[in-house]
Amino acid sequence: MSLEAIIIIFTASLVELWLAIPLGLVMGVNPIIITIVSSAGAITAAIVVTILGDNLRTRLLKWRYGDENALQETRLYKVWNKYGVVGLGLLSPLIFGAPLGAAVGIGLGAQKNSLIIWMSIGIILWSIGLTVAGSTGILTLEQMIK
Repeated sequence: MSLEAIIIIFTASLVELWLAIPLGLVMGVNPIIITIVSSAGAITAAIVVTILGDNLRTRLLKWRYGDENALQETRLYKVWNKYGVVGLGLLSPLIFGAPLGAAVGIGLGAQKNSLIIWMSIGIILWSIGLTVAGSTGILTLEQMIK
């Protein structure tokens, strides 16, 4: 394991966990390190998007919907009301990716602190799950080859 591998995993996780974790496994990095570094990268991306997102939200709403009332009539907003920031935080790292999930949350009016907390929990859970699944798959393949 090298510093280069850790930097590559961190950088890839800024974009997507689905990219960073298999990349770390292919490079032979310890799964615990992969989980920690990929979680840190995805959480960093979510925090950056959340912090910078308020100004963009105002512009996007005005450009796309005109006002808040038009946004509240969309199907996405109805799903948001049903599952809220908890559902978004737990599912978006897997479905959208952390940065896009954070952008969706900000766009729908989530509170920053709550969004960051639930996104972080979702990122950590999915990082653990995906790393365990990938490691188990590699070990199983190695056993089958022998």
